[in-house]
Amino acid sequence: MSPPDDGAAPRPESAQQQPQATETCETPAPGTRLGPPRQQPSPGDEALDTRYVDARDTLRAWLDSGVLAPDQDPALYVYEQSGPNILQRGLIGDVGLADPTQHIILPHEDVMPGPVADRLALMSTTQANLEPIFLLYNGENGTATRLVDEVATTRRPLVTARTDDGLTHRLWAITDGTEITAINTDLRPRQALIADGHHRYATYRILQRQEHLTRRRPDDDAGSDPWDFGLALLVDSVAYPPDLKAIHRVIPDLPLHEATARAKGSWRVHDFIDLAEGLAALESSPDPAFLLAGEGGVHLLTNPDPVQLAHAMPANRSDRWNALNTSILTEFVLPKVWGMQDDEQNVRIVHHDAEAAARLATRAGGTAVILKPLAVDEVLAVAAAGERVPRKSTSFGPKPRTGLVLRTFAID
Repeated sequence: MSPPDDGAAPRPESAQQQPQATETCETPAPGTRLGPPRQQPSPGDEALDTRYVDARDTLRAWLDSGVLAPDQDPALYVYEQSGPNILQRGLIGDVGLADPTQHIILPHEDVMPGPVADRLALMSTTQANLEPIFLLYNGENGTATRLVDEVATTRRPLVTARTDDGLTHRLWAITDGTEITAINTDLRPRQALIADGHHRYATYRILQRQEHLTRRRPDDDAGSDPWDFGLALLVDSVAYPPDLKAIHRVIPDLPLHEATARAKGSWRVHDFIDLAEGLAALESSPDPAFLLAGEGGVHLLTNPDPVQLAHAMPANRSDRWNALNTSILTEFVLPKVWGMQDDEQNVRIVHHDAEAAARLATRAGGTAVILKPLAVDEVLAVAAAGERVPRKSTSFGPKPRTGLVLRTFAID
């Protein structure tokens, strides 16, 4: 599927209406094999990883066979995810690509070259945005938010699907020009935070620059080419507050007893036997606080030595950044207390699940560091000031499901 119209853009550069190809997924007949046979290779395929060529050939075959069917009219899509204690609605559409210095679309994390290179190869080869990035904005109960709710509560959805995570997904198309114009007008003055998809957004920007260089187009022509836009889900975080979860660390080579002993020189350490008691104590403790778990017990770190903490935190960072628990972990606990860096060589990542982190640490004979999630307002404030939170600081959800809406430039 492809992008909805450019209406999901928070600024005028993205608000123009051009025919974008949108595709909805047709249900294949029972027994139909979705993976297509390999097509004849195109010139230059030898230099590409076969994964990207396979993805391109699969997409082409699905379009040719009707598994994916282009929508007839340019559209914005209302997208709803619902489940136990979850309701999120937003708009999927083309968002105009803005330089970070314009403070229109705000990244809050740095990107790594490897993932960007992977996504660049995939998008270049497929000539498509295969899934939307996830953006949050303050909608202030504006026109876009009201229309999203009206559509979701009064109109028949195009697609309804239930996924194995227990969520129900519904999709509606907005094709009325008056409604699309009203949405664009409401979104133009607003900022958006990248909740998920930093590497894809960076890839959007690289592809845009490459396309301009290839066609020798000046920067002031931006906004008239498909590569000047990227597929995005835009959610009003006031109407639908995101589920922001913590990302925990596991240090396999640091036994729990050693981690605790070292921490006692700069932190107050509280001992627990039961993980549930430790988690409850972590929840009620003022920041900064961390829960250590592994073989032999559970230990809560609170009340760091203020002199040591102040000395460890970088002077070129804002007070807000230096107060984040992930910043304190990255700049103080790991390097100063335990003598290591927060990188892929030393530290393993566990999303959301504190019990899974504790089990992994126990099996490895190491230490799990369990964190409280950051507050959305903290992340927004750091991003608005032009800073980035440390790596693996946030996990926003629910993320858009891959496959409901995708964007192909071969049809654009």
